[in-house]
Formats: sequence, C-alpha cells, structure tokens
Amino acid sequence: MTVLPDDGLSLAAEFPDATHEQWQRLVEGVLRKSGKEVSGAAAEDALSTSLEDGLRARPLYTADDSAPEPGLPGFAPFVRGGRAEGNTLGGWDVRQQHTTGDNAAVLGDLENGVTSLWLVTGGRGIPVASLGATLDGVFLDLAPIALEAGSEVEPAAAELLRLYEERGIAPEAARGTLGADPLGFAARTGNEGFPFAPVAALARRCAEGYPGLRALTVDSLPYHEAGGSAAQELGASLATGVAYLRELTEAGLSVEQAVGQLEFRYTATADQFLTIAKLRAARRLWARVAEVCGAPGGQTQHAVTSPVMMSRRDPWVNMLRTTVATLAAGVGGAESVTVLPFDHALGLPDAFARRIARNTSTILVEESHLSRVIDPAGGSWYVERLTDELAHAGWEFFQHIEQQGGQAAALRSGSLREDLATTWATRSAKLAKRREPITGVSEFPNLAERLPERSPAPVEPSGGLPRVRRDEAYEALRARSDAHLAATGSRPRIFLAALGPAAAHTARLTFASNLFQAGGIEPVTGGAFADSGATEACLCSSDALYEEQAASVAGELRSAGAGHVFLAGRPGQYPGVDAYVFAGCDAVAVLSATLDRMGVS
Repeated sequence: MTVLPDDGLSLAAEFPDATHEQWQRLVEGVLRKSGKEVSGAAAEDALSTSLEDGLRARPLYTADDSAPEPGLPGFAPFVRGGRAEGNTLGGWDVRQQHTTGDNAAVLGDLENGVTSLWLVTGGRGIPVASLGATLDGVFLDLAPIALEAGSEVEPAAAELLRLYEERGIAPEAARGTLGADPLGFAARTGNEGFPFAPVAALARRCAEGYPGLRALTVDSLPYHEAGGSAAQELGASLATGVAYLRELTEAGLSVEQAVGQLEFRYTATADQFLTIAKLRAARRLWARVAEVCGAPGGQTQHAVTSPVMMSRRDPWVNMLRTTVATLAAGVGGAESVTVLPFDHALGLPDAFARRIARNTSTILVEESHLSRVIDPAGGSWYVERLTDELAHAGWEFFQHIEQQGGQAAALRSGSLREDLATTWATRSAKLAKRREPITGVSEFPNLAERLPERSPAPVEPSGGLPRVRRDEAYEALRARSDAHLAATGSRPRIFLAALGPAAAHTARLTFASNLFQAGGIEPVTGGAFADSGATEACLCSSDALYEEQAASVAGELRSAGAGHVFLAGRPGQYPGVDAYVFAGCDAVAVLSATLDRMGVS
C-alpha cells in the first residue's frame, strides 16, 4: 500500500471547487423536467424525506451542517462511545434471549458464539426454581446473565445470587443485570408495578458486593412496541432512568452508585442511520442527566433488533432486516446486542433460527471487521446532524413527560399511551398507503408460500401498552384469505385485464398483481373473465390505451359478470370503472372493501 505524503495537497486540486449553489441549480433543472418549478432552498426541500418526530433527512449534507462537538470515545458526552476502546477488544457482547429452560439450547448457543444470556424468567418464562437446571454446565464467571423477571425479580435475583455462591463464583467475577424494571412492568401490564424497596435493596447489594452486576434495566421496548418513535423511545427511557435515580438516592445510595446500577435497553431497526443516531443521542442525553445529578458517567447499552419490524409472512426476509439492524447497533456503539431469530413472530425459534441469529453478529464482527473501528459513523455530517436533532427531540419528549409528573404519572394517566398511539396512527397511514413498504408483505407477497411451523411462545404480559407490528393490517387481510382457502379450497380471485402490448401494460399489471396479493387476493391473467373464477376485474394498461379502450372493455367485463371493475392508474372519468388503484392509494382500505364484497369474512 502506498502512503501519500501529508503535504497539504488535495487529491482534487486539479478540479475547480463545486459550490452548494451550483448543486442546487442542477437539482432545479432535474425538477423542472418533472414539472416542478422550484428554486434555491425550495428545490433542496423537494428532495428531503420526512422522518418521525418532525425531523427531515435532506439530500445533501456539508461541513456547514454543524453539530455540537461529539467529544472523544469514552469521554463525556459519550456520543462517540461509552468506552474509549469501543468494541475493538473483541466485538460487542452477543446476547441471546431464552424464554424456556432448554439447557441444551443454552449450551449450544454459548458453544457457538453467544457470549451472554438473556433469560426471561417468572410467569411467562423460565420458572425461577428451574434457573439452576437451565444454567447447568454454564461457566457463570465467563457468561454474563441478564434476567427479565417482571414482578418476580426478587426471587429470581435471589436464586441467581445463590447459584453464584453455590458454584464458588467470586463476587467480582459475576457480571450482568438482575433486570429489575418496575416502570417497564407497569407499562407492559397496566399494574402499578411492584414495591421499590426490594429493588433498592438489590441495587445496594450489587453496588457493595457485586461490582460487575447491575440491579436495574431501563427497557424502552414497551414504548417502541406500542408504536413510539425514536425520540419517544429516548424520552421515555430518560424519564424512567431519572425516576430510578430518585428512588435509589432516596433509599440511601449515592448518586454514583445509583447511576452505576442502570443498564439501558434500546431497539435497533432496519433504518440503520436512525438507529445509529438514536444510540449516540441516548448516550449524550444520559450524560447530561448524570452531569446534572453530579455523577458524570456513560450509559451501558443493550440493543435488541426490533420486534415491530418482524413480519409473519415471508419470515426469511427478517434475516435481512435483523442484519441491517445489528450492523446499526454495532456502529452505534451498543455494548450488547440481541438478534431476534427470523421466526420470532411465529413462535419459539428452532435451532436453525437461533444459529442464524447468533451468526449474524459473528459475521459482522469476525468477517466484516465491523468492531475494529471505534464509532465508524463519527464525522459523517448526516449522522452527526441527525444525532443532534434526535437528541433535541428526545429531550423535548422527556421534558413533556416530566411536566406531567414523571414516567409513573404519565403511565397512570394514559397520556403516554395517547402520545404513542398518535405516532402509530400516523405511521399506520403510511403503511396502509405503502409509503413504508414491507417486503414480502405489502410488496412482493407470495401467496403460495408455506410458513414454517413453530411451537407457541410463552404468552406475553398484557393489560398495559399495546404491542403493534408493521404487518398487522396486512396480516389481518391475509388471515381472511387463508380462512377462505381453508373453507372453499381456493383463494378469492381478481381478473387482471391487460390491454395492448406488453410494453403498455406490464408495469401496471405488475403493480396491480402485487397490490391484490398483499390482501390475499389471487390475480388471474390471460384467458376470459368467465373462466377465471373471479367476481371482480382490474384494467391494466397505459393512459393512452385507457382513453381508447377502457370504457368498452369495462362494459364487456360487466356483461361477462364482473360485479366491480378497477382501473390501475390515477383516477379519471372512465364509464364502467368503479374504482382506481394507484401508487399512494390506501391499499388496506381498498383490499378490505374488496374482500367484503367477495364475501370473505
């Protein structure tokens, strides 16, 4: 490799400098060709993308898009990482979740790349009394344990600490978290949580005798799974963390001890840049809280790939989603990462799914060398600006919660639920219109697929905030189609009438085929309508051919028995056409109404 001398010469010295204004003029020319007469900043705004929380992703970022100095890795405000070395010493901690006491599965994970265990215990998971059997053969001084026990955190923690003592594990060698999260439990169940005194006692015991153990987890998953945005997830986690600091210090712990007892859990989605910025912003915000409290310190982060983004149909695509999310979590600086298996939405994962989940991290760390660079996204004008904007939005939501009396009060009053529901309603509208596509569900569905069969997963706690999924509206439509198939032997069908040559109709034929299949309606092309077994039809062609043939073909279809005729294209005035399907139409509403007319209940 040739190393160029640092002589101050730019590699682009022979080329004239390009200005922002020159780029804008080029953008204006492109937009003018598409019929948009805009100039200057308006031209740039036309290419911007709206994000949640009032944020916008612009098409171009330059050195003029300033953001606060992010500091250095391992130093306040910890934007660039909670540790000076980042994840370079061995990659991030690969934390696999287990909801059943399958000792063979636990040992198999640890022998093949997993470095810590997330054990869901108590009512919906592993019985507390079975923890010992579940961890049989596990070297507890090498594998950190993260518990999630809900209201049973006290007996679960006592059992884990008993196992450490029984197996001769030195207190300083025990690592992980006991997972106490009273407000998270309240968010999940609607209950008032559980008394904090036992939690404070556990925190004191960890602070004084187990330096590698943390007693509390600030879990933001309930707010993400209820439809919350990235800023709302940040704000809710901050409010929860502050509430725990108040409780712990009132119980007699020092601020330094209280701060050291918290681990934060965030979601990682397939929106890689938003995830990277969220994790960086979270550390910055918590550093500000800790500074105000008088105990400056970093934030320990556990990232989990988003359950909301996991689809039930075409679940194999979830492997791609979780890969992007894991990459974002690693680049964002999370110390621990959990990859949910691709079949997570279908039930208990099998051995193959667990293997793919753990190997996702292994490939990114060992083969892609993602952990060899500290804060790989640092210095990107886009990432730094997005981090700053998201930090401000998250802080604003945190203040909104505090003004209502804090996290517990916001949960009790229902105001937090309403805020999250408003965000989800806006996002649901985008999903319904396919402005946020879901591959394999709203885009490119496969009606002939056979879903893998899985054993039912433990029932999730309920009664509190709802759990949403991106695919839920389309899943309801597909379930109706499945029921119709089981009852009649065939799916509801629609006849696609292609007009003219392939060059004229292919694009809209493909569009209509994908649209109707997203609702479980089987498209039929070719032949005559009378032989298709369909009760409705859709015309597919170019605008020019619609002008010539749409009215007459629609009439012929009606004469042949079509009860409803669609046209794939922008709404127009074509006799005999009942409705129009086009990019941006409310696909869920169209498909639901179509199934209603077809008698598919």
